[in-house]
Amino acid sequence: MTINLISIILPVHNQADHIESLVNDYVKTIRTIPYPFEIVLVVNNSRDHSLVLCQKLADRYPMIRLIHSKEGGWGLSVRLGLREARGDLLCFTNSARTRPEELLLFLLYGISNPEVVIKANRKFRDNWLRRLGSLLYNLQVRSLFDLAYWDVNGTPKVFPRSFDGLMHLEENGDLIDAEFNVICRQSEYPMIEVPIVSVARRGGKSTTNYASALRMYAGAIRLWKRMGLSTQKSK
Repeated sequence: MTINLISIILPVHNQADHIESLVNDYVKTIRTIPYPFEIVLVVNNSRDHSLVLCQKLADRYPMIRLIHSKEGGWGLSVRLGLREARGDLLCFTNSARTRPEELLLFLLYGISNPEVVIKANRKFRDNWLRRLGSLLYNLQVRSLFDLAYWDVNGTPKVFPRSFDGLMHLEENGDLIDAEFNVICRQSEYPMIEVPIVSVARRGGKSTTNYASALRMYAGAIRLWKRMGLSTQKSK
């Protein structure tokens, strides 16, 4: 596969306290690789100054494009970014938890393995409660969809545009990562999980809470019903 352009999709939600410095660091770091790239900032339902700051970044850097969505949702932001992305190699990530050196590492993995999905497997969470919630969710999704890999929600995720199934994701919320993994399993896209140590957020406030966790557990069942998969059917 020839890589003419790399597209990095960054959903942005109430991240005015750090998004400008973070994107500056991303641009500086990614410029060390000899490939053209674009960063697609998807500002979704932000109630702070994120949109203004992202517009400044788009004005400052020719490789940055801005999408503004009045509707919120991690999945919707990813989908909007993928729809507008022009690259041959695509990446989306949780910018608040992804350090520049980590993003660079995953892009290099993608460049070296252009016909493979590269996905993070974050080893630690902020606290024991978050770790327990993540473990239960991953066990549930692995069991429902017969998945062999861990950390369903781990980002960055890097993949080639030629994996067409991943260009037609449907989930607008947090379940998009589970959907992503199920499509990889269903379509037999090869995947490499890269372990990295999870660190505290660079800034902003996580939207994960008890209510959102319960919605994800229930959503996994809904996703299983929608996609019509079971352990027996997926073999």
